[in-house]
Amino acid sequence: MAARLGQHAAGLVRRHPRRFYAAILLSCAGFGVTAFGVAPLASIDTQTQQLITESVAPADLQAQVSSLAQQELSLLRNETTRPGDTVDSLLRRLGVADAEAAAFLRRDKLARELLSGRSGKMVQVRADASGQMDELVARYPARSAAQFTTHFTRLRITRAGNQFDVRIETAPLAAMSKMGSGVVVNSLFNATDEAGLPDSIATQLAEVFATEINFHRDLRRGDTFSVIYETLTADGEPITWNESAGRVLAAEFVNKGESHSAIWFESTQAGQRGAYFDPSGRSKQRSFLASPMEFSRVTSGFAMRFHPILQNWRKHAGIDYGAPTGTPVRVVSDGIVEFAGWQNGYGNVVVVKHAGDRSTLYAHLSRLDVRKGQAVEQGMRIGAVGMTGWATGPHLHFEFKVGGVQRDPSVIASLANTVALAPASREQFAQLAQSAKTQLDVARSTNPANAVFE
Repeated sequence: MAARLGQHAAGLVRRHPRRFYAAILLSCAGFGVTAFGVAPLASIDTQTQQLITESVAPADLQAQVSSLAQQELSLLRNETTRPGDTVDSLLRRLGVADAEAAAFLRRDKLARELLSGRSGKMVQVRADASGQMDELVARYPARSAAQFTTHFTRLRITRAGNQFDVRIETAPLAAMSKMGSGVVVNSLFNATDEAGLPDSIATQLAEVFATEINFHRDLRRGDTFSVIYETLTADGEPITWNESAGRVLAAEFVNKGESHSAIWFESTQAGQRGAYFDPSGRSKQRSFLASPMEFSRVTSGFAMRFHPILQNWRKHAGIDYGAPTGTPVRVVSDGIVEFAGWQNGYGNVVVVKHAGDRSTLYAHLSRLDVRKGQAVEQGMRIGAVGMTGWATGPHLHFEFKVGGVQRDPSVIASLANTVALAPASREQFAQLAQSAKTQLDVARSTNPANAVFE
Protein backbone atom coordinates (compact mmCIF):
# COMPACT_ATOMS: atom_id res chain seq x y z
CA MET A 1 0.00 0.00 0.00
CA ALA A 2 2.78 2.45 0.96
CA ALA A 3 4.65 1.55 -2.23
CA ARG A 4 1.62 2.31 -4.40
CA LEU A 5 1.10 5.69 -2.67
CA GLY A 6 4.77 6.51 -3.21
CA GLN A 7 4.58 5.62 -6.89
CA HIS A 8 1.42 7.73 -7.28
CA ALA A 9 3.05 10.75 -5.63
CA ALA A 10 6.18 10.36 -7.73
CA GLY A 11 4.06 10.25 -10.86
CA LEU A 12 2.38 13.52 -9.91
CA VAL A 13 5.78 15.18 -9.42
CA ARG A 14 7.05 13.94 -12.81
CA ARG A 15 3.92 15.02 -14.68
CA HIS A 16 3.61 18.48 -13.07
CA PRO A 17 7.10 19.45 -11.88
CA ARG A 18 6.70 23.19 -12.43
CA ARG A 19 3.46 23.50 -10.45
CA PHE A 20 4.77 21.34 -7.66
CA TYR A 21 7.97 23.24 -7.10
CA ALA A 22 6.44 26.64 -7.73
CA ALA A 23 4.14 26.10 -4.74
CA ILE A 24 7.17 25.49 -2.55
CA LEU A 25 9.18 28.32 -4.03
CA LEU A 26 6.46 30.87 -3.28
CA SER A 27 7.01 30.29 0.42
CA CYS A 28 10.58 31.53 -0.02
CA ALA A 29 9.68 35.04 -1.17
CA GLY A 30 12.74 36.59 0.48
CA PHE A 31 15.11 35.02 -2.06
CA GLY A 32 15.71 36.23 -5.59
CA VAL A 33 17.07 32.87 -6.77
CA THR A 34 16.51 29.58 -5.00
CA ALA A 35 18.16 26.23 -5.72
CA PHE A 36 17.45 22.98 -3.98
CA GLY A 37 17.36 19.25 -4.50
CA VAL A 38 14.49 16.87 -3.76
CA ALA A 39 15.20 13.84 -1.63
CA PRO A 40 14.01 10.74 -3.48
CA LEU A 41 10.90 8.88 -2.31
CA ALA A 42 11.45 5.29 -1.31
CA SER A 43 9.92 3.94 -4.51
CA ILE A 44 11.59 6.38 -6.95
CA ASP A 45 14.65 5.22 -8.91
CA THR A 46 17.65 7.35 -8.00
CA GLN A 47 18.34 7.76 -11.73
CA THR A 48 15.28 10.05 -12.03
CA GLN A 49 16.52 12.70 -9.59
CA GLN A 50 16.70 16.22 -10.97
CA LEU A 51 18.07 19.55 -9.81
CA ILE A 52 15.65 22.42 -10.49
CA THR A 53 16.64 26.07 -10.52
CA GLU A 54 13.79 28.62 -10.60
CA SER A 55 13.92 32.41 -10.57
CA VAL A 56 11.27 33.95 -8.33
CA ALA A 57 10.60 37.68 -8.45
CA PRO A 58 9.36 39.04 -5.10
CA ALA A 59 6.15 41.10 -5.22
CA ASP A 60 6.50 44.87 -5.43
CA LEU A 61 5.07 45.78 -2.05
CA GLN A 62 5.27 49.51 -2.73
CA ALA A 63 3.19 49.11 -5.88
CA GLN A 64 0.55 47.20 -3.93
CA VAL A 65 0.40 49.88 -1.25
CA SER A 66 0.05 52.57 -3.91
CA SER A 67 -2.73 50.61 -5.60
CA LEU A 68 -4.65 50.24 -2.34
CA ALA A 69 -4.29 53.95 -1.64
CA GLN A 70 -6.00 54.71 -4.94
CA GLN A 71 -9.05 52.59 -4.08
CA GLU A 72 -12.15 54.49 -2.99
CA LEU A 73 -13.07 53.76 0.61
CA SER A 74 -16.74 52.96 1.30
CA LEU A 75 -18.00 52.86 4.88
CA LEU A 76 -21.20 51.21 6.16
CA ARG A 77 -22.77 52.24 9.44
CA ASN A 78 -26.04 51.26 11.14
CA GLU A 79 -28.21 53.25 13.54
CA THR A 80 -31.77 53.36 14.88
CA THR A 81 -33.86 56.51 14.88
CA ARG A 82 -34.58 57.94 18.34
CA PRO A 83 -37.36 60.13 19.73
CA GLY A 84 -36.59 63.79 19.01
CA ASP A 85 -34.11 62.97 16.23
CA THR A 86 -33.40 65.61 13.57
CA VAL A 87 -31.72 65.10 10.21
CA ASP A 88 -28.52 66.56 11.62
CA SER A 89 -28.46 64.44 14.79
CA LEU A 90 -29.13 61.22 12.87
CA LEU A 91 -26.52 61.90 10.19
CA ARG A 92 -24.00 62.85 12.87
CA ARG A 93 -24.41 59.47 14.59
CA LEU A 94 -24.06 57.82 11.19
CA GLY A 95 -20.78 59.64 10.55
CA VAL A 96 -22.17 61.53 7.55
CA ALA A 97 -21.01 65.09 6.85
CA ASP A 98 -22.99 65.97 3.72
CA ALA A 99 -24.89 69.28 3.50
CA GLU A 100 -26.54 68.33 0.18
CA ALA A 101 -27.84 65.03 1.53
CA ALA A 102 -29.12 66.73 4.70
CA ALA A 103 -30.96 69.35 2.63
CA PHE A 104 -32.56 66.64 0.48
CA LEU A 105 -33.76 64.71 3.54
CA ARG A 106 -35.42 67.88 4.83
CA ARG A 107 -37.21 68.96 1.63
CA ASP A 108 -38.23 65.74 -0.16
CA LYS A 109 -41.71 64.52 0.74
CA LEU A 110 -40.83 60.80 0.64
CA ALA A 111 -37.43 61.25 2.29
CA ARG A 112 -39.05 63.08 5.22
CA GLU A 113 -40.74 59.81 6.16
CA LEU A 114 -37.37 58.78 7.60
CA LEU A 115 -38.04 60.82 10.74
CA SER A 116 -41.83 61.00 10.67
CA GLY A 117 -44.06 58.78 12.78
CA ARG A 118 -42.65 56.42 15.39
CA SER A 119 -38.95 56.16 16.16
CA GLY A 120 -37.06 52.86 16.03
CA LYS A 121 -36.49 52.74 12.27
CA MET A 122 -33.41 50.71 11.30
CA VAL A 123 -31.11 52.92 9.19
CA GLN A 124 -28.02 51.90 7.23
CA VAL A 125 -25.78 54.41 5.42
CA ARG A 126 -23.00 53.88 2.87
CA ALA A 127 -20.62 56.84 2.75
CA ASP A 128 -17.17 57.60 1.35
CA ALA A 129 -14.06 58.50 3.34
CA SER A 130 -14.97 62.21 3.35
CA GLY A 131 -18.38 61.52 4.90
CA GLN A 132 -20.41 62.07 1.71
CA MET A 133 -23.54 59.91 1.65
CA ASP A 134 -23.78 57.48 -1.28
CA GLU A 135 -26.84 55.53 -0.13
CA LEU A 136 -29.25 55.43 2.80
CA VAL A 137 -31.65 52.55 3.48
CA ALA A 138 -34.25 52.66 6.26
CA ARG A 139 -36.35 49.66 7.29
CA TYR A 140 -39.45 49.92 9.49
CA PRO A 141 -42.92 48.37 9.97
CA ALA A 142 -45.25 47.98 7.01
CA ARG A 143 -47.77 50.79 6.67
CA SER A 144 -50.69 48.35 6.55
CA ALA A 145 -51.69 46.88 9.92
CA ALA A 146 -52.60 43.65 8.13
CA GLN A 147 -48.97 43.27 6.98
CA PHE A 148 -47.32 44.26 10.26
CA THR A 149 -46.16 40.73 11.10
CA THR A 150 -45.36 39.64 7.52
CA HIS A 151 -43.84 42.62 5.69
CA PHE A 152 -41.70 45.72 6.22
CA THR A 153 -41.23 49.09 4.54
CA ARG A 154 -37.94 49.85 2.83
CA LEU A 155 -36.98 53.51 2.17
CA ARG A 156 -33.99 53.71 -0.16
CA ILE A 157 -32.19 56.96 -1.08
CA THR A 158 -29.32 56.73 -3.58
CA ARG A 159 -26.98 59.41 -4.87
CA ALA A 160 -25.92 59.93 -8.51
CA GLY A 161 -23.60 62.93 -8.66
CA ASN A 162 -25.55 65.85 -7.21
CA GLN A 163 -28.92 64.16 -7.68
CA PHE A 164 -30.80 61.88 -5.29
CA ASP A 165 -33.29 59.14 -6.08
CA VAL A 166 -35.78 58.02 -3.42
CA ARG A 167 -38.00 54.95 -3.44
CA ILE A 168 -40.38 53.40 -0.89
CA GLU A 169 -41.38 49.76 -1.24
CA THR A 170 -42.93 46.97 0.81
CA ALA A 171 -41.00 43.72 1.13
CA PRO A 172 -41.70 40.44 2.94
CA LEU A 173 -40.01 39.65 6.24
CA ALA A 174 -37.91 36.49 6.31
CA ALA A 175 -37.65 34.01 9.18
CA MET A 176 -34.41 32.61 10.51
CA SER A 177 -33.61 30.34 13.44
CA LYS A 178 -31.45 31.43 16.35
CA MET A 179 -30.34 29.68 19.52
CA GLY A 180 -29.54 30.68 23.07
CA SER A 181 -29.02 29.31 26.54
CA GLY A 182 -28.73 30.61 30.07
CA VAL A 183 -28.73 30.04 33.80
CA VAL A 184 -31.35 31.33 36.22
CA VAL A 185 -29.87 33.43 39.01
CA ASN A 186 -32.68 35.77 40.08
CA SER A 187 -35.54 35.41 37.61
CA LEU A 188 -36.34 33.99 34.19
CA PHE A 189 -36.46 37.44 32.59
CA ASN A 190 -33.06 38.38 34.04
CA ALA A 191 -31.62 35.10 32.75
CA THR A 192 -32.96 35.62 29.21
CA ASP A 193 -31.69 39.23 29.27
CA GLU A 194 -28.22 37.97 30.19
CA ALA A 195 -28.44 35.46 27.34
CA GLY A 196 -29.42 38.22 24.89
CA LEU A 197 -32.88 36.77 24.26
CA PRO A 198 -36.05 38.86 23.68
CA ASP A 199 -38.54 39.13 26.56
CA SER A 200 -41.11 37.41 24.36
CA ILE A 201 -38.96 34.26 24.45
CA ALA A 202 -39.03 34.26 28.27
CA THR A 203 -42.81 34.60 28.14
CA GLN A 204 -43.12 31.72 25.69
CA LEU A 205 -40.83 29.49 27.75
CA ALA A 206 -43.06 30.06 30.77
CA GLU A 207 -46.12 29.21 28.67
CA VAL A 208 -44.63 26.11 27.07
CA PHE A 209 -43.65 24.57 30.41
CA ALA A 210 -46.53 26.01 32.46
CA THR A 211 -48.09 22.57 33.04
CA GLU A 212 -44.84 21.22 34.54
CA ILE A 213 -43.12 24.21 36.18
CA ASN A 214 -44.66 26.93 38.32
CA PHE A 215 -42.45 29.86 37.34
CA HIS A 216 -43.62 31.86 40.36
CA ARG A 217 -42.68 29.26 42.99
CA ASP A 218 -40.56 26.47 41.47
CA LEU A 219 -37.64 28.35 39.89
CA ARG A 220 -34.28 27.64 41.54
CA ARG A 221 -30.93 29.38 41.33
CA GLY A 222 -28.89 27.35 38.86
CA ASP A 223 -31.81 26.15 36.72
CA THR A 224 -30.76 26.13 33.07
CA PHE A 225 -32.46 26.48 29.70
CA SER A 226 -31.58 26.07 26.03
CA VAL A 227 -33.82 27.32 23.25
CA ILE A 228 -34.12 27.39 19.46
CA TYR A 229 -36.38 30.20 18.32
CA GLU A 230 -37.52 31.95 15.19
CA THR A 231 -36.78 35.59 14.56
CA LEU A 232 -37.95 37.80 11.71
CA THR A 233 -35.47 39.69 9.56
CA ALA A 234 -35.64 42.57 7.10
CA ASP A 235 -32.98 42.18 4.40
CA GLY A 236 -31.11 39.83 6.74
CA GLU A 237 -31.21 42.21 9.73
CA PRO A 238 -33.21 41.09 12.82
CA ILE A 239 -36.10 43.52 13.23
CA THR A 240 -36.37 45.62 16.38
CA TRP A 241 -40.01 46.67 16.28
CA ASN A 242 -41.81 43.32 16.61
CA GLU A 243 -39.75 40.94 18.75
CA SER A 244 -42.89 39.11 19.90
CA ALA A 245 -43.40 37.73 16.39
CA GLY A 246 -40.73 35.03 16.83
CA ARG A 247 -41.85 31.61 18.04
CA VAL A 248 -39.99 29.15 20.28
CA LEU A 249 -39.29 26.16 18.00
CA ALA A 250 -37.66 23.86 20.55
CA ALA A 251 -36.59 24.23 24.16
CA GLU A 252 -35.16 22.39 27.14
CA PHE A 253 -35.57 23.59 30.72
CA VAL A 254 -33.78 21.92 33.65
CA ASN A 255 -35.64 22.75 36.86
CA LYS A 256 -34.46 21.35 40.21
CA GLY A 257 -32.38 18.80 38.32
CA GLU A 258 -35.28 17.52 36.20
CA SER A 259 -35.15 18.07 32.42
CA HIS A 260 -38.22 19.17 30.45
CA SER A 261 -38.23 19.39 26.64
CA ALA A 262 -40.69 20.79 24.12
CA ILE A 263 -40.85 20.89 20.31
CA TRP A 264 -43.20 22.98 18.17
CA PHE A 265 -44.83 20.84 15.50
CA GLU A 266 -47.17 21.78 12.66
CA SER A 267 -48.48 18.73 10.86
CA THR A 268 -48.91 18.68 7.09
CA GLN A 269 -52.22 16.90 7.68
CA ALA A 270 -55.23 19.04 6.76
CA GLY A 271 -57.00 20.59 9.74
CA GLN A 272 -54.12 20.00 12.18
CA ARG A 273 -52.94 23.03 14.15
CA GLY A 274 -49.48 23.55 15.55
CA ALA A 275 -48.75 22.63 19.17
CA TYR A 276 -45.88 21.74 21.52
CA PHE A 277 -44.94 18.12 22.21
CA ASP A 278 -42.22 16.40 24.19
CA PRO A 279 -39.66 14.31 22.22
CA SER A 280 -41.78 11.17 22.62
CA GLY A 281 -44.82 12.85 21.05
CA ARG A 282 -46.82 13.59 24.20
CA SER A 283 -48.61 16.93 24.06
CA LYS A 284 -47.52 19.77 26.31
CA GLN A 285 -50.45 21.98 25.36
CA ARG A 286 -53.81 21.70 27.07
CA SER A 287 -57.16 22.62 25.57
CA PHE A 288 -57.40 25.44 28.18
CA LEU A 289 -54.57 27.76 29.19
CA ALA A 290 -53.77 27.97 32.88
CA SER A 291 -54.31 31.74 32.90
CA PRO A 292 -55.82 34.41 30.63
CA MET A 293 -52.78 36.62 31.27
CA GLU A 294 -49.01 36.28 31.06
CA PHE A 295 -47.07 36.64 34.36
CA SER A 296 -49.98 38.11 36.30
CA ARG A 297 -50.55 37.81 40.04
CA VAL A 298 -53.69 36.42 41.68
CA THR A 299 -55.19 39.02 44.01
CA SER A 300 -58.36 37.13 44.87
CA GLY A 301 -59.07 33.42 44.46
CA PHE A 302 -62.14 31.22 44.06
CA ALA A 303 -63.40 31.40 47.66
CA MET A 304 -65.39 33.44 50.19
CA ARG A 305 -64.09 36.99 50.56
CA PHE A 306 -65.03 40.37 52.03
CA HIS A 307 -66.29 42.45 49.11
CA PRO A 308 -64.38 45.79 49.02
CA ILE A 309 -67.36 47.77 47.67
CA LEU A 310 -70.45 46.00 49.08
CA GLN A 311 -68.69 45.62 52.47
CA ASN A 312 -69.96 42.09 53.18
CA TRP A 313 -68.80 38.52 52.94
CA ARG A 314 -69.82 36.70 49.78
CA LYS A 315 -68.61 33.96 47.50
CA HIS A 316 -66.08 35.07 44.90
CA ALA A 317 -67.02 32.95 41.88
CA GLY A 318 -63.89 33.58 39.87
CA ILE A 319 -60.24 34.63 40.06
CA ASP A 320 -58.93 38.20 40.05
CA TYR A 321 -55.59 38.96 38.41
CA GLY A 322 -53.91 42.23 39.31
CA ALA A 323 -52.13 44.00 36.44
CA PRO A 324 -51.66 47.53 35.04
CA THR A 325 -54.36 49.03 32.84
CA GLY A 326 -53.80 48.06 29.21
CA THR A 327 -52.20 44.67 29.94
CA PRO A 328 -53.35 42.25 27.18
CA VAL A 329 -56.02 39.68 28.05
CA ARG A 330 -56.17 36.50 25.99
CA VAL A 331 -58.81 33.85 25.52
CA VAL A 332 -57.91 30.56 27.23
CA SER A 333 -59.35 28.26 24.55
CA ASP A 334 -60.96 28.19 21.11
CA GLY A 335 -64.54 29.37 20.96
CA ILE A 336 -67.14 31.89 19.77
CA VAL A 337 -67.68 35.29 21.39
CA GLU A 338 -71.12 35.07 22.99
CA PHE A 339 -71.13 38.61 24.43
CA ALA A 340 -68.91 41.69 24.16
CA GLY A 341 -70.08 44.88 25.83
CA TRP A 342 -71.12 46.53 29.10
CA GLN A 343 -72.61 44.39 31.87
CA ASN A 344 -73.45 46.33 35.06
CA GLY A 345 -70.87 45.84 37.83
CA TYR A 346 -68.63 43.83 35.52
CA GLY A 347 -68.07 46.86 33.31
CA ASN A 348 -66.71 45.91 29.89
CA VAL A 349 -67.12 42.15 29.54
CA VAL A 350 -66.30 39.44 27.01
CA VAL A 351 -68.01 36.05 27.29
CA VAL A 352 -66.69 33.20 25.13
CA LYS A 353 -68.56 29.96 24.47
CA HIS A 354 -66.36 26.86 24.25
CA ALA A 355 -66.98 23.21 23.36
CA GLY A 356 -68.55 20.89 25.91
CA ASP A 357 -71.01 23.37 27.46
CA ARG A 358 -68.16 25.44 28.82
CA SER A 359 -67.75 29.21 28.78
CA THR A 360 -65.37 31.85 30.14
CA LEU A 361 -65.97 35.44 31.26
CA TYR A 362 -63.45 38.34 31.27
CA ALA A 363 -64.56 41.45 33.18
CA HIS A 364 -63.54 45.06 34.04
CA LEU A 365 -61.77 45.43 30.67
CA SER A 366 -60.51 48.83 29.56
CA ARG A 367 -61.10 47.90 25.93
CA LEU A 368 -62.79 45.22 23.82
CA ASP A 369 -60.87 43.75 20.88
CA VAL A 370 -63.53 41.29 19.70
CA ARG A 371 -67.20 41.42 18.72
CA LYS A 372 -70.20 39.15 19.30
CA GLY A 373 -70.23 36.10 17.04
CA GLN A 374 -66.48 36.27 16.28
CA ALA A 375 -64.49 33.01 16.29
CA VAL A 376 -61.42 33.17 18.53
CA GLU A 377 -58.42 30.87 18.92
CA GLN A 378 -56.55 29.97 22.10
CA GLY A 379 -54.15 32.74 23.11
CA MET A 380 -55.79 35.41 20.93
CA ARG A 381 -56.03 38.90 22.47
CA ILE A 382 -59.64 39.77 23.27
CA GLY A 383 -59.22 42.93 25.37
CA ALA A 384 -57.08 44.70 27.95
CA VAL A 385 -57.04 45.02 31.74
CA GLY A 386 -58.97 47.95 33.19
CA MET A 387 -61.14 48.96 36.14
CA THR A 388 -64.54 49.49 34.53
CA GLY A 389 -67.69 48.68 36.52
CA TRP A 390 -67.35 47.92 40.22
CA ALA A 391 -63.59 47.87 40.62
CA THR A 392 -61.31 49.56 43.14
CA GLY A 393 -58.20 49.15 40.97
CA PRO A 394 -57.06 47.79 37.61
CA HIS A 395 -57.50 44.02 37.44
CA LEU A 396 -59.11 41.22 35.44
CA HIS A 397 -62.00 39.21 36.87
CA PHE A 398 -62.06 35.77 35.22
CA GLU A 399 -64.78 33.12 35.49
CA PHE A 400 -65.04 29.57 34.19
CA LYS A 401 -68.50 28.02 33.82
CA VAL A 402 -69.63 24.46 33.07
CA GLY A 403 -73.31 24.18 32.25
CA GLY A 404 -73.80 27.74 33.48
CA VAL A 405 -72.31 27.02 36.92
CA GLN A 406 -69.08 28.73 38.05
CA ARG A 407 -66.18 26.38 38.68
CA ASP A 408 -62.69 27.01 40.03
CA PRO A 409 -60.70 28.06 36.90
CA SER A 410 -57.41 26.72 38.25
CA VAL A 411 -58.88 23.23 38.75
CA ILE A 412 -60.57 23.15 35.34
CA ALA A 413 -57.37 24.19 33.58
CA SER A 414 -55.30 21.52 35.30
CA LEU A 415 -57.77 18.80 34.26
CA ALA A 416 -58.16 20.01 30.67
CA ASN A 417 -57.55 17.60 27.82
CA THR A 418 -54.29 17.77 25.90
CA VAL A 419 -53.87 18.25 22.16
CA ALA A 420 -53.18 14.84 20.59
CA LEU A 421 -50.57 14.07 17.94
CA ALA A 422 -52.27 12.45 14.93
CA PRO A 423 -50.98 8.90 14.27
CA ALA A 424 -50.31 9.79 10.60
CA SER A 425 -47.96 12.56 11.72
CA ARG A 426 -45.74 10.52 14.03
CA GLU A 427 -43.06 9.72 11.45
CA GLN A 428 -42.85 13.37 10.40
CA PHE A 429 -42.65 14.43 14.05
CA ALA A 430 -39.91 11.86 14.82
CA GLN A 431 -37.68 13.38 12.13
CA LEU A 432 -38.29 16.88 13.48
CA ALA A 433 -37.63 15.75 17.05
CA GLN A 434 -34.24 14.29 16.07
CA SER A 435 -33.26 17.52 14.32
CA ALA A 436 -34.41 19.58 17.32
CA LYS A 437 -32.37 17.40 19.69
CA THR A 438 -29.22 18.03 17.64
CA GLN A 439 -29.79 21.79 17.65
CA LEU A 440 -30.53 21.87 21.38
CA ASP A 441 -27.30 19.92 22.03
CA VAL A 442 -25.43 22.70 20.22
CA ALA A 443 -27.28 25.40 22.14
CA ARG A 444 -26.61 23.59 25.42
CA SER A 445 -22.88 23.57 24.69
CA THR A 446 -22.88 27.36 25.03
CA ASN A 447 -24.70 27.22 28.36
CA PRO A 448 -22.65 28.70 31.26
CA ALA A 449 -24.10 26.05 33.58
CA ASN A 450 -20.72 25.36 35.12
CA ALA A 451 -20.85 28.67 36.98
CA VAL A 452 -20.44 28.39 40.74
CA PHE A 453 -23.42 29.59 42.82
CA GLU A 454 -22.93 30.43 46.44
